[in-house]
Amino acid sequence: MTNTPFSGSRYPERWVKYIELMVEGYTLPKIAERLKIHISTAFYWRHKILNALGSLGFDQLKGIVESDETFLKESMKGKRKLTHREPKERGGKDQKRGISNLKIAVVVAQDRNGSVVARKAGRGRVRAEEIDAVIGEHIDPSALLCTDTATNYKKFALIKGLKHETVNVSKEGYVKKGIYHVQHVNNFHKRLEDWMVRFQGVATKYLDNYLYWFRWLELGKNLAFDKRVEQMLVSACRKSNKTTVEMLSSA
Repeated sequence: MTNTPFSGSRYPERWVKYIELMVEGYTLPKIAERLKIHISTAFYWRHKILNALGSLGFDQLKGIVESDETFLKESMKGKRKLTHREPKERGGKDQKRGISNLKIAVVVAQDRNGSVVARKAGRGRVRAEEIDAVIGEHIDPSALLCTDTATNYKKFALIKGLKHETVNVSKEGYVKKGIYHVQHVNNFHKRLEDWMVRFQGVATKYLDNYLYWFRWLELGKNLAFDKRVEQMLVSACRKSNKTTVEMLSSA
C-alpha cells in the first residue's frame, strides 16, 4: 500500500466501508458517525482518495464533443481573511447578481461515448484560453466540437484547429441537423448541481476533487454497487501518490 491513500492508516479495516459510503455519496458528518472516526479524519481520507483518482487523468475525447460551462458559488471555507469581497453567512446570496467574479466557472466536455472532462476554469465569464487550459489537451485533433453560439468557444475552436458546429436554440431548436446538440453536457450540469447540494457549499480550492468524484460516479453508474466499490478501491491504488495529511492541511 506504499504511496496509496491507505498508506500508514491506523484503521485499515474501515477503508472498504468508507469507500462504500463514498460511492453512496455520504457527507462527512454521516461518514464520521457511521465509522466512529473524527470528522477531520473522514475529510483527509476523502481527499487522499480523490487526489488519487484525479491523478489518473482523463480519457481522450473523440468524435462529436459537446462542451459548455456551468457556474457554482465561490466558497472560501477555511479562509480567515478575504480580500476581494465581504464574508457571508453559509447559504447567503452573492453581492452581485448573474455571472460575476463571485461565481466559479466549471467547464465540462463530453463525447458521445460517455468520456467526460470536468474541471474549474476560473471566476466569472470564461475566456477561450481558460477553456483551452481545462479541456484542450484532452480533445482529439480530429474531433468535432459542438457548443452553443458563445464567442469564447468559437475562439477556442480556432486556437485548436477543431471542426466546430454551433447550436442556436432560439433559431434552430435544441437539435441541429438531427445530430448536433449540447444536451448531454447540460444534463451533466444539472445532475452535478443537484448532487452538490448535499455538501452545503464546497470550498473552491477543493472543487476539482469533487468534480473528479462526481465524474467517477457518473462513469460507473450502470455498474453493480459492489463493482463500483471495487473499482474505486483499485483505481485509488493504480498510481503512486504521495498526498499526505500535512499537504492537505496546508493547501
